[in-house]
Amino acid sequence: MSLDENRVYATDAEKLTVAAEEARRGASEGGIPIGAALFDGEGRLLGSGHNRRVQDGDPSMHAETAAFRNAGRRPTYRDTIMVTTLSPCWYCSGLVRQFNIGQVVIGEARTFHGGHDWLAEHGVAVTVLDDAECVSMMTEFIAAEPRLWFEDIGESQ
Repeated sequence: MSLDENRVYATDAEKLTVAAEEARRGASEGGIPIGAALFDGEGRLLGSGHNRRVQDGDPSMHAETAAFRNAGRRPTYRDTIMVTTLSPCWYCSGLVRQFNIGQVVIGEARTFHGGHDWLAEHGVAVTVLDDAECVSMMTEFIAAEPRLWFEDIGESQ
């Protein structure tokens, strides 16, 4: 995704549009429709990405990881906002804690309840938007590809 460093995404819903576009991109590539984006405290996009576990054959390539990698190095991440279409798994929740990302905005937590309660308990500001498009993308994917879904969340079917 090309970054417009001057654009400010003012609301959580606007930020979620970036992550949702990444999720749709991942689905169009035959992957798992989870997207994420990292913003600075002013709402400028630093980096975005989508789950590429299937496409790359890399089990560590989660959406939040891709967004974080694409954002590049910063001296601190305390003022950043991770926006993800789905509640972050323990792996991605660990990334948020390791780098002290201050806020997480989640598109939905109905289809998967990851580590966001744990993040909130450790001082991360967490917002769950319960976005209908995010719920629909995951519900349809889980119904169509249960094997890939259970592989992604590390559970047996």
